[in-house]
Amino acid sequence: MKPISLLPLAALLTLTAKTMTAQDTPRTVSLRIIETTDVHGNFFPYNFITRTPWSGSMSRAAQFIDSVRAEAGKENVVLLDNGDILQGQPTVYYYNFIDTVTPHIASRIYDTLEYDAATIGNHDVETGHAVYDRWVRQTSIPVLGANVIDTATGEPYLKPYAIVERNGVRIAVLGLLTPAIPAWLPEPIWSGLRFDDMEETAGKWIPVIKEKENPHLIVGLFHSGHDASRRTGQWIENASCEVARNVPGFDAVFMGHDHQQYNRILAAPTPGDSVVVLNPANNANAIAELDVTLTLAPDNSVLEKKLSGHIHDISTLTPSERFLAEFAADREAVNTFVDRVIGEAKGDFSSRDAYFGPSAFIDLIHKLQLDITGADISFAAPLSADALIAEGPVRVSDMFNLYKYENLLYTMELTGEEIRNYLEEAYRVRLADNPILQGHLLRFESEKPTPRNNRLKNPAYNFDSAAGINYTVDITRPIGERVTITSMADGSEFKPDKTYKVAVNSYRGNGGGDLMTKGAGLDREEIKKRIITSTDLDLRYYMMKEVEQSGVIVPEVIGNWKFVPEDLVAPLAEKDRAILFSPQSSRNQK
Repeated sequence: MKPISLLPLAALLTLTAKTMTAQDTPRTVSLRIIETTDVHGNFFPYNFITRTPWSGSMSRAAQFIDSVRAEAGKENVVLLDNGDILQGQPTVYYYNFIDTVTPHIASRIYDTLEYDAATIGNHDVETGHAVYDRWVRQTSIPVLGANVIDTATGEPYLKPYAIVERNGVRIAVLGLLTPAIPAWLPEPIWSGLRFDDMEETAGKWIPVIKEKENPHLIVGLFHSGHDASRRTGQWIENASCEVARNVPGFDAVFMGHDHQQYNRILAAPTPGDSVVVLNPANNANAIAELDVTLTLAPDNSVLEKKLSGHIHDISTLTPSERFLAEFAADREAVNTFVDRVIGEAKGDFSSRDAYFGPSAFIDLIHKLQLDITGADISFAAPLSADALIAEGPVRVSDMFNLYKYENLLYTMELTGEEIRNYLEEAYRVRLADNPILQGHLLRFESEKPTPRNNRLKNPAYNFDSAAGINYTVDITRPIGERVTITSMADGSEFKPDKTYKVAVNSYRGNGGGDLMTKGAGLDREEIKKRIITSTDLDLRYYMMKEVEQSGVIVPEVIGNWKFVPEDLVAPLAEKDRAILFSPQSSRNQK
């Protein structure tokens, strides 16, 4: 038998005392929680629509993420995405609708970069059940949406929340989506679902999470912006800050959807508490980071929390070589798809002219919509803020420039008076209240816009014009009395009480932008009744086929409407054009 060694009593007491002291000492854990959002398929440092190098992208995000993990330790980093990843660049269109056999590139990117959770966005839903259901199935991480409800069961269609564990710390991530989906998207796209109020849903789930999961930290991952004053129909589109202010329990909220950077500390509903609210904006030009320091008691309860938010500009960061190598075959496949020539342009088509009057760019959309539907009248707006289809070969990529979103094409019935009121609202959101007095044709967010501060008050995709009718827009007249429709395009009488067939995209045809509601005066149930036909595939697909069949597109301005008085309009338009599109313009710095 081996001899037994006995420690001296003093040494044993000293060792025991040291052990007890270590066990009784609080420990500190530092975590870094990273968010990407509204990437819109911008995975590579290359714009497949314009076929030029581009800022931002997941390739740069990958480089940033790798550096943070190397610096902080992988066990101390959490990575989240906040949706709107499936629509935008041709990279995702290709895997949404062209190659549906290969696992979706967005799912593979989540897995390669080792994301921990994601929330679904409205543009993800817009791709349709077949696409987003496949994306969710193929993604190994939880895709969240606590307020996306399966109407058959009354339960969340997606996971309501995720628990991420790092270094002994339990982080609860609650996912919510802007509930305004029915205002924008055709019901077949989200059949069997409903979208509940964000604040009510958060109020339901926070107590459940606390009781069931006992997390150290609760963060919101909300695909919704910050300005709750912007209502879309009956829905609060951007309710993130309202949830942070009104629902107890959140330590931080990550936002998305509105493409606006945000980094603030808001007062929480519990006296003395606060919530860090972050949004890095879109296209992976920036990343949001929440730095967390927790002091934990020996029983692992929280003694102290310190949180701070940061927005990191990664727009020009060197792309990750690892990422580019991993997805090189995808890049080549997408490039082959968008580079295919489908016709020829006999001149340039620029969306810039569409802000200030008729344009060949928008009139091309009008012509295609009228040809496809056989409607009497077409409504369309510039969906791309600053797009160009250059003279020469027309490629598939140019169709993404012409038409940014995967909208369907509707034919609807509207009366002549509803059409005029619709246009009144479209020009109200476009034009300054009093252009002559204010010195600007367009409605800017700032009273004194400059090229560096040139955000328009309302999105250009609501700046509809019409084809099929002749009309003027008098900028000297009061709001609501500016539009005068003189005749149909063929010179026949336009009648306020007659019903006309109108071609519109599905976003507008479902009430998106409120031109049908606030303008034409239709409630949402009535809007549904006015839809006669809908295409099965997206509008861009049909436009592509039309261009292929014709072989040639010519930049022709229909010239069926204009702003008047022209002598007053011209200098204002010239001034605003310089603000929006000069080399110093913020639009050209992105």
